[in-house]
Amino acid sequence: MVHNYYQQAGGEDRVFLEETDLLEANGHEVVRYCLHNEQVATVSPATLAKGTLWSAPAYRDLEDLLRRERPHLAHFHNTFPLISPAGYYAARAAGVPVVQTLHNYRLLCPNALFYRDGGPCEDCLGRAVTWPGMVHGCYRGSRAASAVVTAMLTAHRAARTWAKAVDLYVALTEFARRKFVEGGLPAEKIEVKPNFVRPDPGVGTGKGGFALFVGRLSPEKGVGTLLEAWDRFGEGVPLKVVGDGPLTGRVLSVADRRPDVEYLGRKPAEEVRALMKEAGVLVFPSEWYETFGRVAAEAFAAGTPVVASDIGAVAEMVDDGRTGLLFRPGDAGHLASQVKRVLNRPEEYARMRREARTEFEAKYTAERNYGMLMKLYESASMRAEVPA
Repeated sequence: MVHNYYQQAGGEDRVFLEETDLLEANGHEVVRYCLHNEQVATVSPATLAKGTLWSAPAYRDLEDLLRRERPHLAHFHNTFPLISPAGYYAARAAGVPVVQTLHNYRLLCPNALFYRDGGPCEDCLGRAVTWPGMVHGCYRGSRAASAVVTAMLTAHRAARTWAKAVDLYVALTEFARRKFVEGGLPAEKIEVKPNFVRPDPGVGTGKGGFALFVGRLSPEKGVGTLLEAWDRFGEGVPLKVVGDGPLTGRVLSVADRRPDVEYLGRKPAEEVRALMKEAGVLVFPSEWYETFGRVAAEAFAAGTPVVASDIGAVAEMVDDGRTGLLFRPGDAGHLASQVKRVLNRPEEYARMRREARTEFEAKYTAERNYGMLMKLYESASMRAEVPA
């Protein structure tokens, strides 16, 4: 088995490592093929543009690796930009079934987020040519770079790469699956399997009484709405913020003038787990179409209710009134009132804590995930239409 991956600063690297560790813990041999984003700086723009469309070096590397290792299946987590869709074709030429996990919306949207100018954007959804993303410079704020991504998406849509070269796609939620089907991926090839939480942190007490935010400090994560909500509280509900990103300065500014807001910076996983167990509530104010809400699953594992924006995958994950509460995306006042409701109704709160843990045990344990993964691999092998 080969996992094929281009490392990013986001959560995909963590999911990739945890999934391969899970497979190895269950007795599978995993051969990793990894290209790292540091390599981008060493490649000329022209070479990178060409390689984004079709990476001949990655194709040759995988061709050699697959011939040598003879895996049963190739599971891709990200091919953009250094591996390119050439990786799929190398696997198919070797007679190896192909699985692709859809961590973001790259196959449908140049910036991979369906987010622009402070809100969700579907201008490119379902288009044969994602020209709006090019016009708006949606990839890295550059029209030239966006044109390269648009060319890659257009060429491989025309070549029917997404339909023919992948045997099975893995969406992380039903919401994400619906978006990919709307965007033109073959519905019959998309199955749903969420991410998982490992190790199990165990149930916390929630006695810290504070609200917790964990994530990238960026506009699409709803950080502005989060900070505005706390300005509406007066005082009384402490907020701890974990993470970093382009809005770090704004968080620090609020923390400097408000004693109830504490910025903790980035923290290792074990410290985040400890905070989750102590927190009264996790706040998930994202304003883009998340494909999955990992920190929500981690909160459930600790028995911590989640107050989340009613948008994207996290709205699907949080059962409103049972495992947490939903609020209108971007509505700071509604967010503030929902946090107060969770923390100020003891009987309802205790029930939410129990239900949050039940949700984790039902959907997000490593054991359950391993069983789902094996079924997906079996399905991909049965679906495979590989050369003789």
